Amino acid sequence: MNQRIDKTIFWPSLILVVFVTMLLVMFRETAAPVIEGIMAAINSNLDWAFEFLTIGLFIVILWLIFGRYGKVKLGGKDDHPEFSRFSWGGMLFTASMGTSIMFWSIVEPLYYYTGPPFGIEAGSLEAAEFAVSYGLFHWGISAWALYALPAVVIAYTLFVRKDASLKISSACRGVLGKHADGLLGKTIDVLVIWSLIGGLGTSLGLGVPMVAAVIGDIFGIEQSLGLSIMIIFIWTVIFSSSAYLGLYKGIRKLSDLNVFLALALAVFVIIVGPTIFILSYFTNSLGLMLDNFMRMTLYTDPIFESGFPQTWTVFYWAWFAATAPFIGLFVARISKGRSIRELLSHVLLWGTLGSWLYFGVFGGYGMNLELSGAVDLIGILTEQSEQDVIVAVLNSLPLAPIVLVFFAILGFIFLATSLDSATYVLASIATSNLKPDEEPARWHRLLWGIVLSAMAIGLTVVGGLQVIQTSSVFVSVPVLLMYILLTASLYKWLKQDENNHVYVKR
Repeated sequence: MNQRIDKTIFWPSLILVVFVTMLLVMFRETAAPVIEGIMAAINSNLDWAFEFLTIGLFIVILWLIFGRYGKVKLGGKDDHPEFSRFSWGGMLFTASMGTSIMFWSIVEPLYYYTGPPFGIEAGSLEAAEFAVSYGLFHWGISAWALYALPAVVIAYTLFVRKDASLKISSACRGVLGKHADGLLGKTIDVLVIWSLIGGLGTSLGLGVPMVAAVIGDIFGIEQSLGLSIMIIFIWTVIFSSSAYLGLYKGIRKLSDLNVFLALALAVFVIIVGPTIFILSYFTNSLGLMLDNFMRMTLYTDPIFESGFPQTWTVFYWAWFAATAPFIGLFVARISKGRSIRELLSHVLLWGTLGSWLYFGVFGGYGMNLELSGAVDLIGILTEQSEQDVIVAVLNSLPLAPIVLVFFAILGFIFLATSLDSATYVLASIATSNLKPDEEPARWHRLLWGIVLSAMAIGLTVVGGLQVIQTSSVFVSVPVLLMYILLTASLYKWLKQDENNHVYVKR
C-alpha cells in the first residue's frame, strides 16, 4: 500500500483548526458578535442565491435520475456493491444527521408555532398546521439534494475516472484541469476540511447539552462543565474506536445499530402516544408542505421583511451546503457498484423518509402536548431552554425513566456515527494515493479523532461551540461556486465517457 500524508493539505488544515480554535478560546466574547453579524449579512444578501441553488440542484438530480445517464454504473463491469442496501442506506442517513434530527424534530415545530411564516398569526390554529409541515420541508428532498449532487460527482471521479484520491478538488478536475492539483485545488480541500470541522461543531453544540440534560434528569444532577466533558470523552472513545476499526468492522455495524434503535424509539412513541393524531397530523402536514412546496422554496419575504426565510430556510441551506462536501465524500466512498440513479434516488429516499419519520412522530407528539395543554412546552422553551423542552417531552411518555436512558444511548450513537465517518473523511482528504479499495491509515483516523475531541473540549470550556458552528457557514459562500464546478465537471465527463460507460441492468 503506497499511502502517504499529503503534507500540503494535512498541515495547513491542522494548523488552521488549531489556530482558529485558540483564537476563539482567547477572543470568544469579541468574535461572537462579529461572526453573527457576518452570518446575518450572508443570509440577508444571498437568500436568492441559496434558494435558486437548492431548486436548481433538485432539477439537475431529477434529470440525472430519469435521463439516459441514470443507469451508468459507478465502477467497472466487475465492480459490485460492498454493502447491503440496509447497511448502505443506514450509513447514508446516520452519517448526515447526527443528533441534529433528534434535537430539531422536537424543538423546531414549537418555533414555527410561535413565529410562523407568511404573516400567519403566532399561536393560531393555522400556525399549528404549518408547525410540522415546515420541518418536513427543511429536512426533506431539498436538503438532501444538496448532499446528493456532490456524492455522485465524487463517486464518478473515484470509481469511473479512477482518480486515486478522495477529494473535492479531484471532483472539480473536469473544469479546473491541472489547477485541481495546484494551489486552487489545495485551497478547496482545506475549505472542505474547515466546513467539516464547523459542521461537527454544530452537531456537538446541539448534542452535548441535549444529552447532558437527559443524563442530568436521569441521575438528578445539575448540568455542569464536568458532565459535558465526560460526555465528549465517552463519544471520543466510541467514534474513535469505530473509525479505527474502519468501514466494514466499525462504521457499518455502528450505523446498523443506530438505525434499529432510532426506529424502535419512533415506533414506541407512535404506539404509546396519541397514535391517530400523530398519523393524521403528519398526513395533513405532508399535504400542506407539498401544496406550498414552490412557495416555501423561493420564499424571501422582501415586502414584509419578517426575516423568517433568512433565519430558517436560508440558514439551513447554507449549513447543509457547507457540510455537503463532507457528506458527499463519505457517501461516494461507500457507493461503488451502484448506478447514478440508484445513488441519487437512495440519498433522497433514505434521507427524506428518515427525517420525515422523526419530524412526523416527535414533532407531532410535542405539538399534541402543547395544543392539548398536557405540557406547557412553549413556556418551558421561553423560560428555560430547548434542552429542558426535550426532557419534558421524554418525561411525558410512559416508562419515562427507561425512555430517557434509551434516548441518551441513542444520542451517543447518533453523533458517534457522524463523527466516525467524519474522521474517516478527514484522513482520506489528507492522504495521497488512496485507491478506491483502500482505507486511510488507522493512526491517521485516530489522530483526527483526538484533534476533534480536544477542540470540542476546549471550546466547551469557554462556550465557543456556537461560534465555530456559525463560522462554518461562511464556507457555504465559496461552496456556491463549488456546486457549479461539480455539476459542470460531471456533465463534461458524462459526455466524454459516453462510449465507455458500463450500465447497470437492474
